[in-house]
Amino acid sequence: MKTIFKSLGMAILGGVVVLGGYQLIQNRSTAIQDNSAVAKIAAPQSSLPVTPVSYTGNTSIAGVDFTEAAEKTVHSVVHVINKTVARAPMSLADVWAGRVPYRESIGTGSGVIITPDGYIITNNHVIKNSNHLQVTLNNNNKSYKAELIGADEESDIALIKIEADEELPFVPFGDSNSAKIGEWVLAVGNPFNLTSTVTAGIISAKGRDLETRDKNFQSFIQTDAAVNPGNSGGALVNTRGELIGINTAIKSQTGSYIGYSFAVPSNNARKIIEDFMEYGFVQKGMLGIKGTDLNGYNSKELGLNSTDGIYVADIVEDSGAEKSDLRKGDVITALDGVTINKFVELAGYIKTKNPGDVVIAEVVRNDQLIHIPITLSKNNIITIPQMEMELRNLTKEEKKQFDVKKGVKITGTIGKLARYDLRNYIITKVNETEVADIDDIQAILRNIMPNETLLIQMKNSNGEIERFRYTVN
Repeated sequence: MKTIFKSLGMAILGGVVVLGGYQLIQNRSTAIQDNSAVAKIAAPQSSLPVTPVSYTGNTSIAGVDFTEAAEKTVHSVVHVINKTVARAPMSLADVWAGRVPYRESIGTGSGVIITPDGYIITNNHVIKNSNHLQVTLNNNNKSYKAELIGADEESDIALIKIEADEELPFVPFGDSNSAKIGEWVLAVGNPFNLTSTVTAGIISAKGRDLETRDKNFQSFIQTDAAVNPGNSGGALVNTRGELIGINTAIKSQTGSYIGYSFAVPSNNARKIIEDFMEYGFVQKGMLGIKGTDLNGYNSKELGLNSTDGIYVADIVEDSGAEKSDLRKGDVITALDGVTINKFVELAGYIKTKNPGDVVIAEVVRNDQLIHIPITLSKNNIITIPQMEMELRNLTKEEKKQFDVKKGVKITGTIGKLARYDLRNYIITKVNETEVADIDDIQAILRNIMPNETLLIQMKNSNGEIERFRYTVN
């Protein structure tokens, strides 16, 4: 364990490409202070413009007027420029001169204005590690410095804001749950640094999971509207110009569009943005089940007549599901009337809700359909991007198992650490400071600069103490 962390390479998921655009890299030989943008608590809660949900989508090419949606959207999608600074490899000349070389990278992407006072939604990977964010409007080509309000790596959604002299054109949120497979959509963004590009296609699938290695279920809208690098953070709109998704990734072996692209559903994105505005961070609710998708084979093995829905294999301790009437062996077929056939669809719907919200689960039990209200509990699993870990506070049983009174459980790893299984470890100290819970770790990280090294002490289930050094992102 002491040696596996000495050399960590970046884990790359073949075939899935985020759309962050071109990058211009400039090497510098002088030390540059790290002024990376950090998430800040947003202004008081504001009401995001949302269109009523009566619209059912246009699935017929006859009579479709793409120009109306394009005109409503094109000036509300902006060009985002992200300047980052990172340490460059040292040459022999740098060593002799005693200097530390840095390089500046300039990345580009897209963003969508969602309020007239300048709030803009984009992808986390578009603004990640930014030293300077710049936004250029399409209607007048004016450029503004942007402030980062909040960013969530798990969902790949970020919120930024500009201060303009006038009210800005914006795109109202639509209801992504009401979007239909086969419905016509437009993708608006800035591919290959070509500003204000509009492409058309249909919704090819919903509830699509890209099977990323970080084990976080993501529910994407799949479309065949052409998107390319630089479209990230741009708008996916219906024929009425309502925002139903944020373009995020393509499935490609070449890095460019070959037929399918993926967008974060607008309902998921809107929930995250509202959390940033009200709380400054993302509130995550949890249903509290462990389950599996049903199909013809496992339904027979489980002795069920149904082949649709989510089989409840287990219920999480102290969760909303445990406190409800839900039982092991139940089959969830819908939530609040929204049909659920795959676990990713269930996870995607729950991500639109907050802790304390009540959802009505349609459940098949003994061939009878029943309705069970479930109050979502707080998801105690927190993703810490700086450490590339998912962490959770210890339960009473885990404290007995590991023979500790305090500490934090590692439930998963992401990024460079995704290749290592650390789920049987708890963190007891960081930089020689004892940690009792996740709040302690977050307090330590608030005083840590990017590229600073942490000394992390862990205890495994055999009672052995192990330590390793980790460089903060």
